Amino acid sequence: MAAIRSTSPPDPQPLLTLRGIAKRFPGVVALDGVELSLYPGQVTALVGENGAGKSTLVKILTGLYVPDEGQIEVDGKEVTFASPREAWAAGITAIHQETVMFDDLSVAENIFMGHMPVAASGAVDWATIQARSKDLLKRIDADVAPTAPLRSLGVAQKHQVEIARALSHDSRIVIMDEPTAALSRHEIDDLYRIINQLKAEGRAILFISHKFDEIFAVADRWTVFRDGTHVGAGWIAEVDQATLVRLMVGRPVDQVFPKVPVKIGDEIMQVEGLSHPTEFDDISFTLRSGEILGFYGLVGAGRSEVMQALFGLTTPSRGRIRISGKSVLIRSPQDAIREGIAYVPEDRQMQGAVLPLGIRQNTTLAMVDKLTRGLFSAPTKERDVTRRLGQKLFVKAANWEQRLGDLSGGNQQKVVIAKWLATQPRILIVDEPTKGIDVGSKAAVHGFISELAAEGLAVILVSSELPEVMGMSDRIIVMQEGRIVAEVHRDRATPEAIVAAAAGLEGAHA
Repeated sequence: MAAIRSTSPPDPQPLLTLRGIAKRFPGVVALDGVELSLYPGQVTALVGENGAGKSTLVKILTGLYVPDEGQIEVDGKEVTFASPREAWAAGITAIHQETVMFDDLSVAENIFMGHMPVAASGAVDWATIQARSKDLLKRIDADVAPTAPLRSLGVAQKHQVEIARALSHDSRIVIMDEPTAALSRHEIDDLYRIINQLKAEGRAILFISHKFDEIFAVADRWTVFRDGTHVGAGWIAEVDQATLVRLMVGRPVDQVFPKVPVKIGDEIMQVEGLSHPTEFDDISFTLRSGEILGFYGLVGAGRSEVMQALFGLTTPSRGRIRISGKSVLIRSPQDAIREGIAYVPEDRQMQGAVLPLGIRQNTTLAMVDKLTRGLFSAPTKERDVTRRLGQKLFVKAANWEQRLGDLSGGNQQKVVIAKWLATQPRILIVDEPTKGIDVGSKAAVHGFISELAAEGLAVILVSSELPEVMGMSDRIIVMQEGRIVAEVHRDRATPEAIVAAAAGLEGAHA
């Protein structure tokens, strides 16, 4: 079912306007003077690469972040949101890719959580809650019982409950952040129908998606963010996909990430037909010593899930992995380490490091069995390993016993990489290695990744930053919805073709 799209009538008064919004974090400018207007009865698509600032903007609109600069206007009046409750009171609600509700409560309880009707006695009016929930669900043709526990519902039904929750509060501004990521084609069509209904009721919708077919199906307007800045806006009817891709990318790559020439060696890894029932399918590629193999894709592409399978964190349903021509079975991280594979995960604080421990303890964590004598550690060996790798990676610290949590994000990342280099791997997988670190630390990380490749290490670089993956990689593999859709050598890669392939645009070739 196609969504109803407005043409180009005279602009109505916007329900919400953002002017000059800026948000900074240590070492990172997330938003820099961005603008956005949302209009009643219209869908505005917010488009941009991963890291463009879309999520930060949503957090500002929903009261989780307070902007450092700029102003927010609702109905032409300036407002401030110091908390999610204040954004909610202003009529703003968000429907996320992953629902934020309570699985152990009923559908009706979730719909009216935070604003439950009460009877004259002061007690919760359960009869009214059940009746109104039934009416709201019927209003959007949701086949869901108000008494059903939320955990019994599928993803699409949970989205419907969130929409009913928005309607229960009469939210006038609805944010949909990647709402179709886990939906089937039928469920997506059903969502389009609900969007049409919300538009007809005069609500303003901010629709965030990486999928261009959805953007052109539902949106009336478009706005593009790039690197935290506003680079363009207009009517969907007056733009094409190629223009949006160029606006999303729009920056030189080769001068920012100069590639160090390295002689590529023999094949060290072959992956054939690797599949997982729910995450990825038929993944096949090769990797050579001295090579940096880039993996690019948009949210939900399955890149990290493939890497987790290669490191034994998850179990694929089929496929084969060969190391130096020999088939290997990797059922656990211990198996992967034994085969010479190391994995630096995306979330270094939750998965890659123990922040309360010191640098030395974190650096030697993955090889503690090799640095022990019976039941006791060998502190001299630990210090030697930590000193050697810390100096190699230019870790800035007061001493090697300093608590890891006291270091900057960039130095934490260096210690996580040092931990895996201590295992002396032949294959290093780095997942979003520069996420959340400052520009100077990014340059240092890029520098020693190039040095590692020059020393013969085979590197798999997973990155959502297109300049990074294009500037650092010898070859680039593009994934979309769990499958490899393109593979291209760095000399033949163009930003437009890579983004188009990642977005699943028809006829895209990288």
